[in-house]
Order: sequence, then structure tokens, then C-alpha cells
Amino acid sequence: LRQLFGSAVPAFPPKFYLAMTKSMADERRSQLEQYLQNVTLDSSITSSDVFIGFFRKLQQDTFKIQTQTAFLDVYLADGSNIRLDIQTSDTAERILEVTSCKMGLSRELIKYFSLFFFQDHDDGALSVVKKVADFELPYVSLQSMKELHCKLGIRKWYMDPSLDTLLMDCRASLNLLYMQAIQEVKRNWAKPTEGQMQDLKFLQKNANKAKILALIREMQFYGYIRLDPCVCDYPEEGCSANIYVGNDEINCCIKLPTNQTKEVSFKINRLRSWQVTFLGATKDGEEDTLELRFEYNDSGTWQWIILYTKQ
Repeated sequence: LRQLFGSAVPAFPPKFYLAMTKSMADERRSQLEQYLQNVTLDSSITSSDVFIGFFRKLQQDTFKIQTQTAFLDVYLADGSNIRLDIQTSDTAERILEVTSCKMGLSRELIKYFSLFFFQDHDDGALSVVKKVADFELPYVSLQSMKELHCKLGIRKWYMDPSLDTLLMDCRASLNLLYMQAIQEVKRNWAKPTEGQMQDLKFLQKNANKAKILALIREMQFYGYIRLDPCVCDYPEEGCSANIYVGNDEINCCIKLPTNQTKEVSFKINRLRSWQVTFLGATKDGEEDTLELRFEYNDSGTWQWIILYTKQ
């Protein structure tokens, strides 16, 4: 990478030449993770043949999957799917291009969409597990996540609802926006008022997708990603919370110990830093836990807000 990109590549963490203690090993691991995160910030690096080739081999070797032809289903928000003939070594970027071509989505609009891994639960809930990195091999990742029963889906990849207007003139992108908007209402991601719900039922009889989208865009939390239920330490420890991320904010519907619900909006422009930590299972038999913490300016004072979510 340094031969190709020179100083654009961050410095590699120094090695320890003597036996490492546990704390030294933990520090080294953290430095390597930070190095990889910094490298992937530069799209010219992550799209290079040397980077993609390295991670393609790494993923296939880790899960012992050879390059061969296979089928891969890409799901749409209405539950239908597109079946693709692929190579197991195809990257997400390649699979997104093929999917878009099959749908008739114009090349200049592909950048507004991405592939995601998601879970459909029996109770009707929808969990977005993660966005698929461009250099990731979706077929390999799905094999490695069989226990989670994940599906691969295509969704829009932006959180500013005003960008919808750029996609309205293409039938394929309009259909994708419409299916996702209806899904968000059905899965309780978007929060319509009673009046908006009545208007929606009326408009659906006339099947005017543009007008339906205009109505849904006015609903609370439209275009946000809803996280699985979390535990939050704000305003006090142990509060359960529903988290919505979008439109330059993290919105928390927090259930207080008094059983009252408090809605708090943390604006992105008042966040100074954030970090995600994998805590593992705290006790035998418990699910793995992720900790998300972010430093927030509240009335001139910086404080850490912490969310815990089970995986």
C-alpha cells in the first residue's frame, strides 16, 4: 500500500520485540484495529486491487471457501428477492452493480444504495445487522453467520430525507424508496400520527407512489435506522431505550424507572468523539454485548453517554 499511495497510508503500529504482557498485547490489538479503521477511511485505498485481493484471500481462507459458481439471493424491502448467479469470491461492490443492473437502476444512482445484512424476526421486528463493506464477500459472510439466519438486502444508504428528490425520476429507485418506506411504517420504524395513517390508507388505494412517499417523509423517524432495544445510562443507569439514528441525530426514546417515557435527541454536531467496544458475554449463557459510548456537549458540559445492546 505504501508503494502505491505513499504518505496517504497511516503509519503501521510499531512492533514489540520482547515478550508482551497481556496489557501490551491488548494495546497492540487496539492499535491494529485503529490502523485498519484509518486505512479504510480512504476509498482510493479500499478500492485498490492490492487491498481487495488481500481481504478476498483472507475471507476465503478464514472460512475455507474456494472460488466457485453459486446462487445468491438479494432481498428487497417488500420481501421479494432477486436471485443472482455469482462467484463466491465476488465483492459486495460487484454484487450491488449486478443487482442494480437487473433492476434497471441507473449507474449514477447506485451510490445512494448499499447492501445490508438483516434479520426478519417471527414477531415482525426487523434488525439491520450491518452494512456490507464494498470489499466484503457477501457469500462468505453469509456462510459465517448461518446461526444468525441473516439475509442479504438492498436499502438506500443515506440519512437525509431531502435526497429522496434526486431519485424520483428513475422508476427502479422510486420503487426501492417506496418499498422501504412502506416497510418502515409496517415495522414501526416510522411513527405516523393517526391522521397520517388514515391518509396513507387512502393513498394506497390509488397506488400513487410519489404522493405516498411525500406523505411518509413527513412522519417522525422516516429514513432513520432503528437499532434493536438497548440499555442506556442516561439520564440514569439501567434505562431501556429505543434508538433511532438519522437526519444528523441519535434519538432515544428512554423508559425511566417511573415507567414514564422521555424522548431525547442528541445532535451529531454536538458529538466530539465516539467508540464501540465488544464486551463479549458477561455471564455464562448470556448474549454478547456491544457498548456504544459517545461524548456529548450538554449545556456547555461534555459528558459520556453509554448504550448497551445485545448481539
